[in-house]
Amino acid sequence: MPVPADPTVLHPMPGQPRVVLLKPLVTSPLIDVGEYSYYDDPVDAAAFETRNVLYHYGPEKLVIGKFCALGTGTRFIMNGANHRMDGPSTFPFPTMGGSWAEHFDLLTGLPNRGDTVVGNDVWFGHGTTVMPGVRIGHGAIIGSGAVVTTDVPDYGIVGGNPARLIRTRYSEQDIARLLAVAWWDWTAERITEHVRTIMSGSIDELEAAAPKSANP
Repeated sequence: MPVPADPTVLHPMPGQPRVVLLKPLVTSPLIDVGEYSYYDDPVDAAAFETRNVLYHYGPEKLVIGKFCALGTGTRFIMNGANHRMDGPSTFPFPTMGGSWAEHFDLLTGLPNRGDTVVGNDVWFGHGTTVMPGVRIGHGAIIGSGAVVTTDVPDYGIVGGNPARLIRTRYSEQDIARLLAVAWWDWTAERITEHVRTIMSGSIDELEAAAPKSANP
């Protein structure tokens, strides 16, 4: 029988320390990553939590689904990056300490867009930036250099700054079929058996390979 890949291995590609699986890497309780999602960086891929998830002071979470591919420089800006904009200065004086800290109430109640949520099977191109509270649908593609400020639909392709929807990868009807199949929720054994169909097959073939309960 075909043997599934091991989702607990930090470096899945022998001799390539630039590629890390995120689930066995992350330690923060505020970051939740699904199996097989990976990050590729020639500098220090293992520093993903500190170099790529920025201003994450809580309590919002970053949720990344399964089978996501994150290109070098993919960054998530979290809600802690917000500054006041209703006064003459945006500078966060209380964070500098001294008697300025007495005014920390001025930094409470800043806008918070909530959790940042990425679906399954999402591909992030090189140097993409995701702003706070964005939700990215299953099967989406984020173009290189894109700055994602608004939600991305399932199987949408976006690019630019700010990122805009270029097109969807499938029709609405076919997207519904793909979401119903939800191959990313199959067992590792079934995925292993049908890798070629998942990567290059038709939706009809994918439906035929799915567990009976998953067929629409």
